[in-house]
Amino acid sequence: MTATVPSAAAPLTTADGRPWDVVVIGSGIGGLVTASQLAGKGATVLVLERYLIPGGSGGSFQREGYTFDVGASMIFGFGTQGHTNLLTRALADVGEHCETIPDPAQLAYHLPGGLQVAVDRDYERFLADLTALFPHEAKGIRAFYDTCWQVFRCLDAMPLLSLEDPAYLAKVFFKAPLACLGLARWLPVNVGAVARAHISDPALLKFIDMECFCWSVMPADRTPMINAGMVFSDRHAGGINYPRGGVGVIAEKLAAGLRSHGGAIHYRSRVVKVLLENGRAVGVRLAGGEEIRARRVVSNATRWDTFGSLVDEAHTPAAKRTWRRRYKPSSSFLSLHLGVKAEAIPPGSHVHHLLLERWEDMEAEQGVIFVSIPTLLDPSLAPAGHHIVHTFTPSAMATWQGLAPGAYKAAKEAAASRLIRRLEAILPGLEGAITHREIGTPRSHRRFLGRHGGSYGPVPALRLPGLLPMPFNRTAIPDLYCVGDSCFPGQGLNAVAFSGFACAHRIGADLGLNPWNLPA
Repeated sequence: MTATVPSAAAPLTTADGRPWDVVVIGSGIGGLVTASQLAGKGATVLVLERYLIPGGSGGSFQREGYTFDVGASMIFGFGTQGHTNLLTRALADVGEHCETIPDPAQLAYHLPGGLQVAVDRDYERFLADLTALFPHEAKGIRAFYDTCWQVFRCLDAMPLLSLEDPAYLAKVFFKAPLACLGLARWLPVNVGAVARAHISDPALLKFIDMECFCWSVMPADRTPMINAGMVFSDRHAGGINYPRGGVGVIAEKLAAGLRSHGGAIHYRSRVVKVLLENGRAVGVRLAGGEEIRARRVVSNATRWDTFGSLVDEAHTPAAKRTWRRRYKPSSSFLSLHLGVKAEAIPPGSHVHHLLLERWEDMEAEQGVIFVSIPTLLDPSLAPAGHHIVHTFTPSAMATWQGLAPGAYKAAKEAAASRLIRRLEAILPGLEGAITHREIGTPRSHRRFLGRHGGSYGPVPALRLPGLLPMPFNRTAIPDLYCVGDSCFPGQGLNAVAFSGFACAHRIGADLGLNPWNLPA
């Protein structure tokens, strides 16, 4: 996969000079799904991206023959059955397709006390492996994970569109009433309560905390059961599937599908303001002063960047201030993109790993280490005889603020060296095998992704009732919508794809573009 810089000559005006139907700020996966879905419905759509390529944290970049994923490469949503395969569906709806490579395991855990388990793609094999470690909890293990399947089957039984559209809700209830009722039951529930109802072993409950933390960056008591039902089951249903050519291919193909359906995407276009007239969103202003008019505006920026920056505090609705009290930005990451000699990877290694030496460090600065070796699935991402090791660990912006250039560089190098030493517990001899190294900090993520504090999304500031407080796509400002990980249902590529489908459906309803029938 070669990341290309699209032409900067993409149109900023419609062919007939009228306002766009929809302008989307940002080309993350949520923004691209929204834009491509709306273009497929016949809307005139313009996406404005501040960087050179699409995808945001779901993009890829190239260095010295390596194709590195910006963010995580453990991808859900590429299944072939049901309704939760949202990346497959989003691409197909605009005539695109990603070739994918199935991963035989979701993740290999390396946890305190020598607890090691790999989550096999086969559900029964995973349960057997976990039960072998906790034989006294055999009944509870099956009961807990089978409960997650109940949630997943409710989700998978219905097209996942906007919960803000009463007509959709009525149609989907008529089609799948039991699934709707089942889903409503789980909306206010968090994982921790369900786990404790079936399991009592403290070490096993810690493992379930880590199962949640690996994708929600929260322990089980603060992770919604709806999200867990999706993740803990879809890894065995649709499975983890890596897009051949790197994660950035997803964004490139969505952008191509957008253009093929009459939409446009313009790069190097930083939006600095949402234009408001009589309290309604009517367009955007770019950093260069140019103003672009639209009937609807969609922000794929974080809620913090949208309200307080794109929309100033004076026009920020009171509901958004309430949301800020309930949610806080998740940590950003210290990340290393390493090119290594092939001999650094032990034979039989899994693609994805999670390493933690002490339970009390799970939510600590640079505590949990995530590792991805995507070249075990797609060797074309690296030069012959080499692999990619992409590793990242949670890190707060406060750790890196206020450092002078020399001190900042020294702190990065020291943190990278510590991280590599820890990784040698699972990749012996790693340090001596590195041929290429790039270090990213929260400052890097803020600079290149334009995200508040380099954050990868919101997490509850206190224990909340499941997903009920999570905002949907509409905002209190008429004709302004949000999409991405600051919206229901939260973080992860498949989750932001859901928010994109939901946002496009809600705008489609507002503009009279939606077909009557539900998707098949």
